[in-house]
Amino acid sequence: MKVNTQSVNFTADKKLIDFIQKRMDKLELFYDKVIQANVYLKVENTSDKENKIFETRLEVPGDSFIVKKQCKTFEEGTDAAVSSLERQLKKRKQKLRAHI
Repeated sequence: MKVNTQSVNFTADKKLIDFIQKRMDKLELFYDKVIQANVYLKVENTSDKENKIFETRLEVPGDSFIVKKQCKTFEEGTDAAVSSLERQLKKRKQKLRAHI
């Protein structure tokens, strides 16, 4: 799967981008028709500890899923977003099977 990663107001290191790519690739185990994913990494200028925002848009034929998570680290946000996308993809797959 093609994952486009954009970091806003900072530069993401290669290790983080590789981690995101690896976690997003696991989504193909649940739904093999994923076209691409657009990932946006943002840091808010607040005194909150949870100031990192992980936002992704996953495109599948005929639909797209958008997930936004705010956490302490981008890795934590990635894990939370991927688990949320897993649930959504499983639900979509079940609906498609019900129609066939």
